[in-house]
Amino acid sequence: MGENQMALPHKLTLNERRSLSMTGVTEVVNFDENTVVLRTQLGTLIIHGQSLQLKTLAPEGGHVEVEGSIAALHYEEPRAAGWLRRLLG
Repeated sequence: MGENQMALPHKLTLNERRSLSMTGVTEVVNFDENTVVLRTQLGTLIIHGQSLQLKTLAPEGGHVEVEGSIAALHYEEPRAAGWLRRLLG
């Protein structure tokens, strides 16, 4: 995301496990029909499911929409923050 662009807050809206709309996405890391990996302002978000498709990708505003059969959403903590947290205890 460019320095002059205003990032939207990270927000998720899941409708009937078939449609996921979100803001605050900074990067699409990887996607296929079973997994979508997104970097967000709050950590890496991994979406698991079947027949997943990216329907909307608007990187300038951080808006992404995923459709398909969504089975699970999982956040990974940012690695630097986890390491720093362990170091500082």
